Amino acid sequence: MSTYPNVKFLTSASNARQLVADAGREVAFAGRSNAGKSTAINAITHRTGLARVSRTPGRTQLINFFEIAPAQRLVDLPGYGFAKVPESVRLGWLALMQQYFEQRESLVGLILIVDSRRGLGEQDVAMLEWTLARDRRAHVLLSKADKLNRQDGLRVLRETKEACSDTAVTAQLFSALAKQGIDEARAVMDDWLERG
Repeated sequence: MSTYPNVKFLTSASNARQLVADAGREVAFAGRSNAGKSTAINAITHRTGLARVSRTPGRTQLINFFEIAPAQRLVDLPGYGFAKVPESVRLGWLALMQQYFEQRESLVGLILIVDSRRGLGEQDVAMLEWTLARDRRAHVLLSKADKLNRQDGLRVLRETKEACSDTAVTAQLFSALAKQGIDEARAVMDDWLERG
């Protein structure tokens, strides 16, 4: 049974005019292509196939809105990094993401998916900066933590927390495959959606 029995897809947006009404609360999910964003969304919502998982990085090319409950949304942002797309498309994504972060009053926080084996990259840091510039909170999921031994996992977590010394940014180890950190990540999202 789903943790969110009424979760449903609302719409996809390729430009700012197509974004859903800016009311209620929403938590955005972002991450480098191939970091495991879709897998994390499916694990946290306990819904197989809510966000499409693909072997081809960069499949999420639109901003996808899902209703968790009335006036509460999960927003799946386009992946960045590996996607093999023309430069014009990549620049379009960048402009759309920037508009999203600058304009959305309903955005209460960002869950940033980062491959624990790679650590924070330049684009990940840019996403955090956009979020913090709007006085929103951010939570870093260090995905694929099952690929690291315990010592390396703790080291990556420590390094990430040190790099994100801002009190509005938290971090945790996460593995959908090993079912590690799912409840913790879900609790962060629920807290933001309930209390803003």
